[in-house]
Order: sequence, then structure tokens, then C-alpha cells
Amino acid sequence: MSSHAYTMPFTVRPEDIDVYGHVNNAVWVRWMEDVATAHWNLIAPKEHQDAYAWFVTRHEIDYRGNIREGESCQATTEIGKAPTGARFERRTTFRDMEGKMLVNAVTSWAMIDRASGKIMRVPREVAAQFLPDGA
Repeated sequence: MSSHAYTMPFTVRPEDIDVYGHVNNAVWVRWMEDVATAHWNLIAPKEHQDAYAWFVTRHEIDYRGNIREGESCQATTEIGKAPTGARFERRTTFRDMEGKMLVNAVTSWAMIDRASGKIMRVPREVAAQFLPDGA
């Protein structure tokens, strides 16, 4: 299976709300990890999931809107270009149910070898599963 983009819904729970009455910034970050992990688990074969793990090295986030308890949004995560060494960038966009952008983020991820715990270059066959045609 191959797909550079993946979409997942989220609905705001009471514990996701901050003192201003909308989704806390830390929740958006958790959701970014949740959608990225779901994408990895859907596309990567079990042997890759067993052999490799990912960790975040950087988030760049633009907050453009927000939603409140009980409201829903769609998160789309995508990988647009091949990794550089151990790192690659994943863009995640959250839109409300009317399509308005709420959050736009670029996250840098790095790969580690589970057996050694060391950072490693992303194997071509792993990256290929997540790249758009021609990337």
C-alpha cells in the first residue's frame, strides 16, 4: 500500500479545552502525533513497524482558528518530499467541518532503529510507501 496523505477526524472532548474555552495548543500537537502514527500504522508493513520508530525533532505551527467542545475537525497529514538522511517533514492541516483551516503545521521527524536505539537513515523502501508519485 502507498499513500502520501491520510485524513482522520477528531472531536473535541471536555479535557481538550483550555481556560479560553477552545482546544488547548498541546492538544493540537497530540493530535498531530496521533494522525501521523495512524498513517504509519496503516501504510507501513508490520516488519517496518517492528524495526523502526519515529520521534519529533521540530514543530512549526500556525494557528489560524479554533473549535470548541463537541465540535469536530479533519486532520490531513502528508509527506511531500523524500527524507534527508534520518529526517523527513510531514505537513498536517486541520480544517473544521466547513473546510476552514484551523491549524497548519510542519513537523520534522527522525527515524531510529528499535534494536539499537540509534538514529538511522530512512531506508528507500520505507520512504517510498509515503511519497507522492514522482517524489
